[in-house]
Amino acid sequence: QVHLVESGGGLEQTGGSLRLSCAASGGVFRFSDMGWYRQAPGKQRELVATITTGGSTNAADSVKGRFTISRDNAKNTVYLQMNSLKPEDTAVYYCNAKSSWWNFWGQGTQVTVSS
Repeated sequence: QVHLVESGGGLEQTGGSLRLSCAASGGVFRFSDMGWYRQAPGKQRELVATITTGGSTNAADSVKGRFTISRDNAKNTVYLQMNSLKPEDTAVYYCNAKSSWWNFWGQGTQVTVSS
């Protein structure tokens, strides 16, 4: 019923920028806290940033000052603006929609940062 589709990934150079988008369908976006997670090869999936239904944000220490999460409730879309990219940011990035009733994941989008 609920689908999350990520886009905007690709290949970027160290110091460059990318903007990821996650479009949500199913009618539950406004009632969900949203998040971005990432998983690098051989590593566990880790939290990148979250944003609540009220717009409060949180980010992992590794990306603070470089990444910004935002949401547009009118468009049912959450964004991740990634600046000052580093090779260690290379991973598959996943969109998450969470509430007391559900926990949904997108299929992921690849981000590769060359050194």
